[in-house]
Amino acid sequence: MKRPITEIARVIRSKNSGPFELTLDILFREEAHYRAVRDGRQVTPERIAALYGVPASDILSVVYFDPAMAVKATLRRPLPSGVPGDSDIYGAQQHAPLLSLEFDV
Repeated sequence: MKRPITEIARVIRSKNSGPFELTLDILFREEAHYRAVRDGRQVTPERIAALYGVPASDILSVVYFDPAMAVKATLRRPLPSGVPGDSDIYGAQQHAPLLSLEFDV
C-alpha cells in the first residue's frame, strides 16, 4: 500500500553538511514503515536525483540508519553556502521536494 511521506515520517528536514553538501533526513514514526522502506531500498540515489533535478553522481550517499529509523541522503549543493546567489545559507529549506514521495509500506 502506498503512503505519502507526510503520513509515515515524523521528521522531514534538510541541513548543510558543510559548505558544499546538503543532507536530507527522513525519520519514520513506526519501525515497520522504516523497515519496509529500508528493506525495499525505496530511497536511492537515482530517486533523490530525480526529485532534485540533478545527476545521480551528485548524490554522495544514501544511508539507512537503524538506531534512529532514518534515511539520510547527502548531495552536492548547487552553490556553496553563503556565496552570492545562494538562497538558503543554512540549507534548511531544501526538503520540499521530499514531500512528494510515496512509499510502499
